[in-house]
Amino acid sequence: MPGAAGAVTVAACRIPARIDAPDPAIAERAVREAVAGGARLVVLPELTVCGYAFADAAEARAAAEPADGPTVARFAALSAELRCVVVAGFAELGDDGHVYNSAVLVEDGVRRAVYRKVHLWDREHTLFTPGDAASPVVPTAAGRIAPMVCYDLEFPEWVRRAAQDGAEIVAAPVNWPWRPTPGGQDPLEVAKVRAVAGAYRVHVVAADRCGTERGVDWFGAPVIADADGNLLAGPGGPPPGEPGVLLATLDPAAARDKRLTPHNHVLRDRRPPLYREPDPPPEGPPPWPA
Repeated sequence: MPGAAGAVTVAACRIPARIDAPDPAIAERAVREAVAGGARLVVLPELTVCGYAFADAAEARAAAEPADGPTVARFAALSAELRCVVVAGFAELGDDGHVYNSAVLVEDGVRRAVYRKVHLWDREHTLFTPGDAASPVVPTAAGRIAPMVCYDLEFPEWVRRAAQDGAEIVAAPVNWPWRPTPGGQDPLEVAKVRAVAGAYRVHVVAADRCGTERGVDWFGAPVIADADGNLLAGPGGPPPGEPGVLLATLDPAAARDKRLTPHNHVLRDRRPPLYREPDPPPEGPPPWPA
């Protein structure tokens, strides 16, 4: 039965992108390396092939493809040849004419789902249209998978929605821009992945870009967290800036048990009426001392 596959090996790939010279062979090599290592689910970074650092909306549109375009077709063919599930980011030209920052899930040569990033980061608002639908939960041979994209992971209620809809694994293509951290600590995004994985008892596989792109450096910190919030792999691995594949084995069925203790359940313990959004503040000065 799909979604009841037992323990599976998953991969989070760290690869560069050449925005001025897109090369799909880079992603293909990563998928082949991951499957050679035993992976049944392979996750690739956000905007996997086309790159991220677009100069403007016109350049993003020029790089966008429909969901049945050559990039998705290439990933689908790989999934058929290698008998795996691939989740990868791509710039999608929708039937409505809008450009989306999307993730595709393919399995056995079939495009199973396309998810459009809902929470846009920084200047992405000038490049893409935000999605308006929750992440689909797709039964696959590797488990029940919900694709998301990068900043989506930082909204706990979005991950909770996927977990409540039956997701066992959240597969997230990400691009985490590098910034200095005290003492070379892991990026905060890693802590957020662990937090949402443990909070809603769902495995999370996040594949981060590496290298430098038009002056933007990336953390290159892919991570795989289990439903207890433990890191199974990452964010270390190959030397910073170099491509690599992180592998880990997890049990999708573990994510179906939402109990923390015999008396606590991460979904049933919620009290939504108390989480009501407050009324908007009245016009005028703030109600606190200056």
